Amino acid sequence: MEEEAGAGGKVKKFLYVNRKAPYGTIYALESLEVVLIGAAFEQDVSLAFIGDGVYQLTKGQDTKALGVKNFSPAFRALDDYDVNKLYVDEASLRARGLSAEDLLVPVEVVSTERMAEIMEGQDVVLSF
Repeated sequence: MEEEAGAGGKVKKFLYVNRKAPYGTIYALESLEVVLIGAAFEQDVSLAFIGDGVYQLTKGQDTKALGVKNFSPAFRALDDYDVNKLYVDEASLRARGLSAEDLLVPVEVVSTERMAEIMEGQDVVLSF
C-alpha cells in the first residue's frame, strides 16, 4: 500500500544499491547526492551496500593521499533526512574482514537472501 506524498503524489520506494568503493570513481558520491535529493522529495529511500560498496561506510577514511575530499561524514546526516534504512550485505562485510562495528552509521546487516527480498519489495532500484 503506497503512502500519500506531498503535492498529491504517491510515495515510491527507492532502493539505491552501492557496489563501488568510495573513491576512484564518481559512483559513490553521485549515489549519496541522488539519495539526498530523493529524500528531499519525501520518497521512501533505502540504501544497500554490497561488494566494495561496504567500504563507503567504514570509519577512519583518510583521503589526503588521494587528494580528494572525504565525503563519508555525510552518511551521518542521512538520519536528518529520514533516511534510516541502510542495509549491508553480511557476506560482503565478512569477505573484507569487516563487521557492523567498523561502520560509521547504524545499519542492518542482512543475508544475501534477505537483500534479494528487500530489492524485490521496491518500486525503483538504482545501482551505483
